[in-house]
Amino acid sequence: MFGCITANRGELKVRELARYESWYCGLCLALGDRDSIAGRLTLSYDMTFLAMLLSSLYDEPISRAKILCPVHPLKRHRMRRTVFTDYAADMNVLLSYYDRLDDWKDERKTASYLQAKALQPGLARIKKEYPRQYRAVREYIRQLTDCEQTDSGSIELAASLTGKMLAEVFAVREDEWAQQLRTMGFFLGKFIYFTDAYEDIDKDIRSGSYNPFKGMSGREDFDDACRDILAMQMAECCRAFERLPLVRDVGILRNILYSGVWSGYAGAYRQRNGLRP
Repeated sequence: MFGCITANRGELKVRELARYESWYCGLCLALGDRDSIAGRLTLSYDMTFLAMLLSSLYDEPISRAKILCPVHPLKRHRMRRTVFTDYAADMNVLLSYYDRLDDWKDERKTASYLQAKALQPGLARIKKEYPRQYRAVREYIRQLTDCEQTDSGSIELAASLTGKMLAEVFAVREDEWAQQLRTMGFFLGKFIYFTDAYEDIDKDIRSGSYNPFKGMSGREDFDDACRDILAMQMAECCRAFERLPLVRDVGILRNILYSGVWSGYAGAYRQRNGLRP
């Protein structure tokens, strides 16, 4: 489901790209420290964004170092890490576990089952440290399954479930910024769900799988209508983002929200319309 919260690298300055990668390396290191190899295999740029966002918002110490990467052992890489990098690592594992478990239940993918089992040992710690977030993700999976099986025809229902879940993940603390972070997470979650649905619409029609866009897939303006729906979610997400007092790495964060997240829609649009990549 996730995978689109990434930067538009072509629009980043050299220094910004290096900083972006250093946060990614920090997240990788945190996953390895907290969940060993199984955790590192869930590494994504989605939670890199969350680590950067929270580290920019809150004034917490940043650890910096040059480290040897197991994947690229011949050259040291810069790493940035805060308490929120560790938090993002835990959320990455939590989301990945239930995503793999859902794949196993829906499609009986053996690889997904094995990956979920490998992540299971870390769940007890995450449940204890972040019970609210743990409940939100677990309940989301249950409700989403019911929603897809019922298929009410509403394009909002499943997307709103994703939004509510991500809202709780974004709100790391119950403080003055919690509401804006929840609003960001809610609309970003809906954007992610709708993007995924748009990318999969043709495949889901062929397989008979649930997709909230099926009812409007025959419209001549289908692609544009989907883009308008996505734009509305992103506008609300960015409105909440701009209310936060961010300074550090704000250019990279804006690149991701205003440009990078659209890569999924753009790629699917080109494929659907026979355009060159």
